Amino acid sequence: MDQNAAKPLGAVRQFFSGASLLGRGLELVLRSPRLLALGLLPALIAGILYIVALIFLIRFVPDLARFATGFADGWASGLRDLLEVLAGIAIVGVAVLLGMLAFTAVTLAIGDPFYERISELVERRYGGVPDAVEVGFWPSLGRSVIDSIRLITLSIVFGIPLFLLGLVPVAGQIVSPVLGALVGGWLLAVELTGAPFQRRGQRLRDRRRVLRANRPATLGFGVAVFLCFLIPLGAILLMPAAVAGATLLSRRVLGHPTDIVTVQPL
Repeated sequence: MDQNAAKPLGAVRQFFSGASLLGRGLELVLRSPRLLALGLLPALIAGILYIVALIFLIRFVPDLARFATGFADGWASGLRDLLEVLAGIAIVGVAVLLGMLAFTAVTLAIGDPFYERISELVERRYGGVPDAVEVGFWPSLGRSVIDSIRLITLSIVFGIPLFLLGLVPVAGQIVSPVLGALVGGWLLAVELTGAPFQRRGQRLRDRRRVLRANRPATLGFGVAVFLCFLIPLGAILLMPAAVAGATLLSRRVLGHPTDIVTVQPL
């Protein structure tokens, strides 16, 4: 096969291989109902806050859409109404992207000890981490909060052009969700792999560099998480699996074994 043709095929295989890590993470946590329950508790708390915020947003979407399209007050009523509808769709889309990342950041902060434990046990099952760096709870929480603020800021920066793109009839409603899933998936992958990289003494800049070098697999995992989080209650139920899958992704991109070493339950 021509090498130029093989490269896209290789990227596609890596993408789906990365996506499959979420399924492997789900399989791992389902084998330990106790850890699964502990992992669900922080997500449930954050999920309640997320749902309340989403209901509040939906209640005020028409007002926000009218405010965002105030420049069109002098336009024909039909065109103005269409623009308001498109603005409402774009606002909800951007809010889902930001809300997904905020939900993940809040859940990881609330459940830091639980998710750290899940990640650590997954590492141990696949051979552990030589010379692992012990990070205390408060330093770990502080780093996670700072990294999450940076990532959410990035999502806002990307969210503005996505909102504007959503105002373009037809094409905007097709391209904007796809780009939103890719951007959201990438940022979710970066956020969820925080604990495994911290365990190796690596910070956000190191994480981004390594994940960027393995972009197809990273996007595959992140987009799979993003899409599953869109399912009602998916973000709550799958958060422990996403943490386990992110640990496997970290091991893969860092060149550590991903073959099971011990069959002991998590």
